Amino acid sequence: MNDENDEPPDDGSSDPAEAFTYNGGRVDPGESANIRYGISETYLGDPVRIPVTVINGKYPGPTVCLSAAAHGDELNGIEVVREVAHDWDHSMLHGTLVCLPVMNVPGFLAQERYLPIYDRDLNRSFPGREGSTSARRMAHRIFTNFIEPCDLGIDFHTSTRGRTNMLHVRANMDKPIVERLAKSFSSNVIIAGEGPSGTLRREATQEDVPTITVEMGEAHRFQRRLIDRALTGVASVLAEFGLHRESSVHWPGWRTVIDDDNEKTWIRADAGGIVDMKRGRGEFVREGEVICAITNPFKEEDDIVTVEAPFTGLIVGVLENPVVYPGNPLCHLVGLSPDTRTALERERTKASSRSELRPTGDEETENG
Repeated sequence: MNDENDEPPDDGSSDPAEAFTYNGGRVDPGESANIRYGISETYLGDPVRIPVTVINGKYPGPTVCLSAAAHGDELNGIEVVREVAHDWDHSMLHGTLVCLPVMNVPGFLAQERYLPIYDRDLNRSFPGREGSTSARRMAHRIFTNFIEPCDLGIDFHTSTRGRTNMLHVRANMDKPIVERLAKSFSSNVIIAGEGPSGTLRREATQEDVPTITVEMGEAHRFQRRLIDRALTGVASVLAEFGLHRESSVHWPGWRTVIDDDNEKTWIRADAGGIVDMKRGRGEFVREGEVICAITNPFKEEDDIVTVEAPFTGLIVGVLENPVVYPGNPLCHLVGLSPDTRTALERERTKASSRSELRPTGDEETENG
C-alpha cells in the first residue's frame, strides 16, 4: 500500500509482478481466479460465500479493487464489475484487478438493501472487526482479504429504493490521490466529502487505499446506458493509472466539483400527496422553475402544492416513487458555477441538435 499522498506504483520499472495473496490462496502473475470466499454462515451452518474474481497481470502495476452490491438491491454496479472481469481483454494488464461484484450476498439473495440479519447496513460496518456483530465480521473478512491489499478502489452504488441518481462520483477531494482517482473516472459531477463513518470508501481511504464511490441510477434493475457510462469511467481510470496502457483517459466534456462552498440541498415535500414530477435526474433547472407538483386524489386546484427550484442548478437525484409524506425527499439539487453552466448548456445544445437528426424511434430516453 502507498502513502495517501503518493501515486500508486507505475510500472515502467524492471520490478517483477507479484502474486496477489489472501487468507487461503494466491493468484500468481499472468493468472486469473474465480473464488467463492466464505465470510459467514447461515442459521443452518452453511457457508455464506461472496464471489471474487482476481485478474493478476503479467506486468507490474497497481492493484485496483472494483466492488458492488454492498447494498443487496443495488444492481447496476454488479454488471459493471462483471463485464470488466469477464468481458474485457486483460492480456496486457499492468497490475491486478480485484473484482467483488456482490459483497452483500445475504441481501442480494433476499433482494433487500441491508443484511437480513437484524437489518444491519454492511456499508456502515467497514473496516469491520473480528469477534463483533455479524455485519462487522463479514466486513472484516472482506476488508482484510480484498480491500487492504489494494492501491485504489472504486465502489459502485445506486440510489435507495424509490429514488434515482444521475451518474456521479463521491470522493474525499482533500486527498490528492483521491482527487486524481475521482477526476480520472470522468463523471460530470463530483460531490466532495469523506463520507459517513463505516462506509467502504471512507474507511479504505483512511487505511491508505484511496477509494471513490460511484452513484448511478436506481435499485432493483440494470440500466444499460448508465452501466455503459460507468464502464467508460473504469476504462479511463485504468488508463490514468497505467493498468491498460493502450487505452486513453476520457474527458466528460464538463465537470463540476460540489463542495461546502456550493449551494446544495435535498428539496423535501411540505405536503403529503401524489407527486407529478416535472423534471428528471441530470436536468438543469433555473431558480423559480417548477420541479414538481403535489396533489391530492381529487386534483383540486386549491390544494395543489408546486415546488420550485430555490436556486439555479443540476438535479443529481430525484424521487421515483410518486407518493410522499411531508418531509420526504423530492430531489437533490446542486449549484453550478457560471463557467460550468455555460459548458453544460453548450453540450446540451449540441446533444439536442444531434437528437433532431436521428430517425424517429431512436431517441435516448434516460438522462444521466
